[in-house]
Amino acid sequence: MADTRSPTTLLAQHAAKLRYEDLPPALVELVKRCILDTLGVSIAATTLAPEARIVADYVEDMGGRKVATVWGYGRKAPAPWAVFVNGSLGHMVDYDDVGAGGHVSIVTIPVAFAVGEQLGALSGRDLITAVAAGTDIHTRLNAGIRIPDWTIAEGWFPTQLFGFISGAATAARLHGADTATMENAFGIAFNQMSGSRQMAVGAATHMRSMQAGFSGQGALLAADLARRGIVGSKDVLEGRYGLFKTYVRCEPDWDAILGGLGRTFPLLDLHGFKVWPACGYTRATNTAIRQLREQHAIAPEDVESLTVIGGSGGTKLLSEPLELKRRPKLSIDGKFSVPFTSAVMMVKGNVTLRDYTDEGLRDPAVLAMADKVTYRVDPDPDAELPVGGYSSLSRPTVEIRTRAGKTFAHKPDGVPGDPRHPVSDALLEAKFRDCVSFSALTIPADNIDKAIALIRDLENVGDATEIVRLLVPDAA
Repeated sequence: MADTRSPTTLLAQHAAKLRYEDLPPALVELVKRCILDTLGVSIAATTLAPEARIVADYVEDMGGRKVATVWGYGRKAPAPWAVFVNGSLGHMVDYDDVGAGGHVSIVTIPVAFAVGEQLGALSGRDLITAVAAGTDIHTRLNAGIRIPDWTIAEGWFPTQLFGFISGAATAARLHGADTATMENAFGIAFNQMSGSRQMAVGAATHMRSMQAGFSGQGALLAADLARRGIVGSKDVLEGRYGLFKTYVRCEPDWDAILGGLGRTFPLLDLHGFKVWPACGYTRATNTAIRQLREQHAIAPEDVESLTVIGGSGGTKLLSEPLELKRRPKLSIDGKFSVPFTSAVMMVKGNVTLRDYTDEGLRDPAVLAMADKVTYRVDPDPDAELPVGGYSSLSRPTVEIRTRAGKTFAHKPDGVPGDPRHPVSDALLEAKFRDCVSFSALTIPADNIDKAIALIRDLENVGDATEIVRLLVPDAA
């Protein structure tokens, strides 16, 4: 590198000095779409995820200064605790956007809105810039890792692992941090870093849905302590016991992490939106099943067996143990199951939020189909494993054998919502309206229309926290 400053310092400077004027128009539009999507899927969780109220009630019982809004519930809490709830809500229905490094929006957007309420107001341009800075750092950290299928091989959820730093970048940027203060925020965030995949081995646990709650709370704490003068660990990326030597255990591609800072934004090439409310690793199997179903006019009653073959380690993880995955007891278990979600797609031709309600988990037609779903490892020893920790890169084959003795197979080359198969604004808006219809608080239709309009024109909005007041109208 021509610049002799450390990678940690260079990323801290990037986050501190990035300007709205540096952002390409396409990135501005993408961030606005991310904000709409994240608010919608988070609010949906307030009634669809049983653990949502437990977490919100816990924070309510703690008391403290009522600074930031707890989405969907009409409450306020200290800003770090509001982010703990809101970040957790963001992944509870597993419908949040996804890209390289996991789920970048839920570790940055709840943080940004909470800081805006801390400050008393937040311009739309500042919100967009802070989210752009955080998501850029998050995506770049992931891009530096060249270990095939690393999130499974090394056992980390990148959403939470990187989210402490990307969230701290977002929060500190809004507080006006200079490079030194930003670097301290990174160091304080690093000291809290966590996110083991043990939370999702076998039956999925509530910890899986709360990744961004922990990282967001830690990120806000890091930014607040740094601006008060607390000195954080140094060289947290490249250091002797830093991120890449301690957690990921590789020599990263520093050019991928640092190349084109402020000029190129990898998020544009790697980010996607979900059209189905389940783990990203179910998207490829859903895509293959839907295409086979439509191309060959396969009806559910025609299916003798449905076999998922190969894919990344994530596909395998979501398929085992088979009996447990065929009979999920909780919504989050169903969303983290290839056999169950594949059965839904085969039976219904689509997958919706209602398929993971208690009623949906007991659907006899779906359960009967799930009994026909199996998984096997790709027999090809040279099968290529994806690099980059991006679920859309998983390419399993789906094989359907019919009662008539015919066999059809398909391996998708992408999924709806990924960068090569983008979704429309109309679809995202419809998804948002569907999601907020599940809010624990009734949101007036006029408020929903106004919130959508504000987000659409966010770069010209004087105070973006008005969006939260519209969507959580009884917050006090």
